[in-house]
Amino acid sequence: MTDSTVFRTPIPLRWSDLDAFNHVNNARYLTFLEQARIEWFETIGEPWVTEDSAPVVASATLNFKRPIEYPASVFVELFTEKLGNSSVVIGHRIVAADGTLHCDGHVVAVWVGRRDGKPTPLPDGVRRASERLLAAAP
Repeated sequence: MTDSTVFRTPIPLRWSDLDAFNHVNNARYLTFLEQARIEWFETIGEPWVTEDSAPVVASATLNFKRPIEYPASVFVELFTEKLGNSSVVIGHRIVAADGTLHCDGHVVAVWVGRRDGKPTPLPDGVRRASERLLAAAP
């Protein structure tokens, strides 16, 4: 993957992210991924949440590779694994500045109607942004 085919954002570590072993607590990884997704959605430049629809996480898979020890400089990299009518499978990697892989996996985000909770078509901006990152799938 190259920088032009992924969305990459730094994640500052906080003391409160750590467990008793000076590692980032595994539950924080989901928070890091959420932060990266929101930052990516905000770069789209078009609405991704409206009065009518919003994304929900249908599933999340995290494969823990190496603990993140404090202090560290880490980044979340996102890319599109699969694009559906109402969903996008967003691949992710949490990497250190030196390239060490700490975690990989994917999240399935589904856009649903806010009133009925049923799947609704992806917003046009999300579809276009996802298509740009589709080439990044390893």
